[in-house]
Amino acid sequence: MAQINPHINFNGNAEEAFTFYKSVFGGEFAKIMRFKDLSNPEFPVAENEANKIMHIALPIGKSILMANDVPESMGRTNENENRSKIVISAESKEEADKLFNGLSADGQIEMPIADSPWGSYFGMFRDKYGIEWMVDFDPNYKGQI
Repeated sequence: MAQINPHINFNGNAEEAFTFYKSVFGGEFAKIMRFKDLSNPEFPVAENEANKIMHIALPIGKSILMANDVPESMGRTNENENRSKIVISAESKEEADKLFNGLSADGQIEMPIADSPWGSYFGMFRDKYGIEWMVDFDPNYKGQI
């Protein structure tokens, strides 16, 4: 079966954000690649972009959360984008609380985590980096939405 792995664009703070995500989810980065790692005569990299993240990957369960910094030459990414959210399917209420509280720290809570009318334990927020998340625990699906 296909697997979906979210990818996020940042405006120069991908490494900071992913260090924060790693502190909440745990684990180790599978890959960190900087723009300077790709620099060559055909693909010159500006000095102010050299240490920015070209690709970073953090395995979470069976998925991988990935990101990059958008080069300044491509313009800024919209940090208040609201067309998509990353959904976390927790395996317990305790895990849901831990992830919700950890990721929402210094962010904006849209819906506090609580028992929902549709039967799951659910909450929504925008983290301090502007990324929108939903955390869900449904005992009937055992961590799978």
